[in-house]
Amino acid sequence: MSDSPFLATRQGKLTLALLCGVAFLDFIDASIVNIALPAMQRALGFSVEGLQWVPSGYLLTYGGFMLLGGRVADQLGRRRVLLSGTVLFGAASAAGGLAQTASVMVAARMVQGLGAATMLPAALSLLTTSFREGPERNRALAVWGGMAGAASGAGVLLGGVLTESLGWRWVMLVNVPVVVAILVVVPMLLPDDRRTARIREFDVPGAFLVTGAMLLLVFTLVKAPDVGWNTTRTIGGLAGSAVLLALFVLNETRSAHPLLPLDTFRIRGLAAANVAQLLVLAGGAAMFFFLSLYMETILGYSPLQTGSAYLPLCAAVGVAAGIASKLLPRFGTRPLIMAGGLIGSAGLYLLSRVPVGGTYVADLLPGLVVFSLGLGVVFVSVTTAANAGVPANRAGIAAALLQSSQQLGTALGLAIMAVIAADRTGHLLRIGTDPRHAGTSGFQHALFAGAMFTLAATFVGLGVRNTRGDATTPAPEAATDDEPASPQDDVAPAPSNEEVDAHRTRA
Repeated sequence: MSDSPFLATRQGKLTLALLCGVAFLDFIDASIVNIALPAMQRALGFSVEGLQWVPSGYLLTYGGFMLLGGRVADQLGRRRVLLSGTVLFGAASAAGGLAQTASVMVAARMVQGLGAATMLPAALSLLTTSFREGPERNRALAVWGGMAGAASGAGVLLGGVLTESLGWRWVMLVNVPVVVAILVVVPMLLPDDRRTARIREFDVPGAFLVTGAMLLLVFTLVKAPDVGWNTTRTIGGLAGSAVLLALFVLNETRSAHPLLPLDTFRIRGLAAANVAQLLVLAGGAAMFFFLSLYMETILGYSPLQTGSAYLPLCAAVGVAAGIASKLLPRFGTRPLIMAGGLIGSAGLYLLSRVPVGGTYVADLLPGLVVFSLGLGVVFVSVTTAANAGVPANRAGIAAALLQSSQQLGTALGLAIMAVIAADRTGHLLRIGTDPRHAGTSGFQHALFAGAMFTLAATFVGLGVRNTRGDATTPAPEAATDDEPASPQDDVAPAPSNEEVDAHRTRA
């Protein structure tokens, strides 16, 4: 047995790089197709309404199946589920890249989202159970958080580069060689943690209820800007998802083997960390969507120029994540979430003041950098707080909850901000305002609303467990799901090196 931290070893570094690479692939595919959409529309004959399902189809299944994917990883083995999801993701990427019709492309994107919904919780739970000592776990989560924040900007940039150089099909086909590499490396680095779950121990009713609720909720949010918030369709969709969620909660209280053990929410600060991330992602979604529209429709940027404009964001998020990991042992997660929310909201406020004749250096770059710094700090501190004190056999579901909050935040942010922007622009056009001024004003209002969402995360951060350094060690794994480990409100004691080595051997 070695006394060295796992992250200090070559295998530990390679394991972290692999897991972050898996997550980067999933995160980047949420935005890489956006700049290729006009080319896809021309090539595959998409209608205007149908085109939105290229990004929305991925978001729908990605968010809808996330909780199910996390629980399956806990019950069947994280490496097995990671490999299965990666195969599904790669096959869907190839199908989308070779698609000859609009319907095949949309179907491929939905299957891609399903694959990502199983890959991501498995990858994050593998990270939190592999790097169990406080300081090294902080560093591992900092790398994960920085990568997650940078992936959104990198997706826009890579999408622009691929579309202009190789063609739109490569925004899908580029995934295939990466998937092959992951499938080769995973068995080499990750131990087999295969488990045998009996059918009677799987919460089938809970799986149908929560997946149906999430699918209906995300679908309703995605469609709300088009059909209207006060329509029967939107109200019925929101009400239906609420009913399904209520039935799911009722089912979980009565199930002997619940899909989502409700005592998971007794872990101090878990819910607050997820809500804080949801709010920040709602603001971030507004920034990427409306700032890209502003650059292309108002400033006349090409797709490549628009993508390149986000390069400083990728760098700033990485820098902020590194700084946050060093500050965590001293200040804890709560102050960092609050500080990150304040900084991020300040950046969005600066961006909400973009003028019609704006320039990149004077009007876009300062806000982008400030928001990115806040985003990097929030990602690291929220991810750390949401996994603090989580028993090892709940790592998958905790990871799924965190990633679900990201998807819901994105869907909710775009749905609400789209209405705000459309109402403002429509009002100005009706009174005879120049279209460029009307469009810019709509973007400004949406970005300001995004700043308020991000600011709200600052106050939600007050409810987050203030985890420092070695406080990130998860509680011991429960012997069975029938007798789950009790979440602890205070800091869980760090395991000895022998316990860590024993856990890795069992995994």
